[in-house]
Amino acid sequence: MLFLWIINTNLKAPNMPKIIQPPVAKVIPKKMEKFGDERIDNYFWLNDRENPEVIDYLNKENAYYKKMTAHTKAFQKELFEEMKGRIKEDDESVPYLYNGYYYITRFQTGKDYPIYSRKKGSLSAKEEIMFDCNKMAKGQSYFQLGGLSVSPDNKLAVFSIDVVGRRIYDIQVKNLETGEILADKIEKVSGNAVWANDNKTIFYSSQDEVTLRSDKIFKHKLGAKQADDVLVYFEKDETYNVEVAKSKSRKYLAIESGSTLTTEYRILEADNPDGKFRIFQKRTRGLEYSINHYGDSFYIMTNADKATNFKLMKTLETATSKENWTEVVPHREDVLLEDIEIFKEFLVVEERTNGLNKIRIMPWSGVGEYYLPFDSETYTAYTSTNVDFDTDVLRYSYQSMTTPSSVIDFNMKTKTKEIKKEQQVLGGKFDKNYYTEERIWATAKDGTQVPISVVYRKGLKKDGKNPLLLYAYGSYGHSMDATFSSTRLTLLDRGFVFAIAHIRGGEDLGRQWYEDGKLLKKKNTFTDFIDCSKFVIEQKYTSPEHLYAEGGSAGGLLMGVIVNLAPELYHGVIAQVPFVDVITTMLDETIPLTTGEYDEWGNPNVKKYYSYMASYSPYDNVKRQDYPNMYVSTGLHDSQVQYWEPAKWVAKLREMKTDNSVLFLDTNMDAGHGGASGRFEAIKELAKEYSFLLDLEKIET
Repeated sequence: MLFLWIINTNLKAPNMPKIIQPPVAKVIPKKMEKFGDERIDNYFWLNDRENPEVIDYLNKENAYYKKMTAHTKAFQKELFEEMKGRIKEDDESVPYLYNGYYYITRFQTGKDYPIYSRKKGSLSAKEEIMFDCNKMAKGQSYFQLGGLSVSPDNKLAVFSIDVVGRRIYDIQVKNLETGEILADKIEKVSGNAVWANDNKTIFYSSQDEVTLRSDKIFKHKLGAKQADDVLVYFEKDETYNVEVAKSKSRKYLAIESGSTLTTEYRILEADNPDGKFRIFQKRTRGLEYSINHYGDSFYIMTNADKATNFKLMKTLETATSKENWTEVVPHREDVLLEDIEIFKEFLVVEERTNGLNKIRIMPWSGVGEYYLPFDSETYTAYTSTNVDFDTDVLRYSYQSMTTPSSVIDFNMKTKTKEIKKEQQVLGGKFDKNYYTEERIWATAKDGTQVPISVVYRKGLKKDGKNPLLLYAYGSYGHSMDATFSSTRLTLLDRGFVFAIAHIRGGEDLGRQWYEDGKLLKKKNTFTDFIDCSKFVIEQKYTSPEHLYAEGGSAGGLLMGVIVNLAPELYHGVIAQVPFVDVITTMLDETIPLTTGEYDEWGNPNVKKYYSYMASYSPYDNVKRQDYPNMYVSTGLHDSQVQYWEPAKWVAKLREMKTDNSVLFLDTNMDAGHGGASGRFEAIKELAKEYSFLLDLEKIET
């Protein structure tokens, strides 16, 4: 074992100790073999959160991080107060009307958690507080309210609580008229729950105790014990997850079984909770579809018949199988169909063209179709809360990297709009005209053009001396849109450029963009990011001495790969809850998410996928070379990327790296995949990341 003494040459502060010994994880070799390939994992023993030695090691890493960054403690507090100061603390959402009540989510000054309230019939009516999460969270180091659903008669609310961060919830029922919590308690489930129309039947999803795969739908009658709940559906296929929902029309309950490539729905009239769910369209591998009910018909978004970018179909509710579907919006090679909203007189279609969102208004009359106008070079627009059918008003949100988020009510008949709310940026004068946003295109190694969204303070010179933070995700078909962030101003106002690389693996440029960045094409995701990095250097936005990279979860996998392949391009890297031990995790079917993601990453029990994964898995490809400065974060209770992946990765990096750059592992011992639960605690975590970057750049003011 190589004992590393870190002589810190990057962090120059008078109070900082010059030599601190980092923790060294003990070595217990574990041999693993597959297809004749032998791997030795020296740190497999960290895979045991109940082992006191594991907890001790994580605590030592946390202590090391705190000692090494002690000189930035005051700066972190300054950054926290600065970012917090931009937030309107006594904020509230735009009310929406549903079933006779206006619903509002609001925050109070100094409080971490939201308050959920409603007003009957009018916004001038007396406020009814349904849930004050600040009171509910007292005494808890982590708190998350989920699964909130009000009964059709408005008298009861089903809700779920997670106090660990592992996404294991307890479901309860509250009488909204008396404030009483009913005796009904459903423990250790997924938190997903909906009401039938009889006001006394609840359908909820439950997960496997080991894998946490959501695999069962139960029916609960008010007053019954959990042990007496009826199993309505069990999903046997380990690559699928299930959830239950209610249609916007309130007529149907739907059970969705979904895998990466295939979906299947079962439907039941919500007025008949004791009836039997019937299959909407039987699963066929590769067939994806989603359903929306209106009138006597269902509208289906689907990739059927090679509609890679999806198309919209329609069928009568009495004849739901695929052979009955008729076309409403055809498939287009250059337009991705993302979502729809159905109104009494309008169909609203959300599309994506050339990487940008479009909102299309289609009257059912067939006359006068149009698109909402958006003029920015790069922006994000999407439909918001639209729960009412019988209205001409569409609610949508709009923002860009320089424009704070707005909630807008748009009258689809008169084509007039009312801005209901604009995000306020406090803490000094904010003017979007102080900043410049651009969309530039990098050329990937195979000639593909990859878009990059960029924002920076006006007056910045492209001389290669600017610090630049390049962010990306690039998996699961999740598009990374160009959104506004008030906290990001902390970097921009200190001279940073911020950029989002819209790499393959997301759906930023359509469904094929996703297909070209998964399975046996996954390496496109990594090389796209590296090529984007080279491009911003070539264009003199920055240089390797000032370029930083950031990604979380699957984006953390991206960070793990790029530091192995091209460490010389980056001065620093932030890897949040990184998925870095790809082979070992995907071979362990007891780990949450594993079996359900074979169609995303490949099944390593098949040799071609095993070999491909092994060629890029960050943990398996750590080598003796120089690495950038790195800040790695994780949560002890993470159910999506287990804490031991980043812990093992950091331990191996400490053993193998040949430089004197800093390497930090920061474990939140009270949280899971999403980090701290309170809004201010989350900003404290961001202050850690920003202080890491700014300290490396020797920037404070």
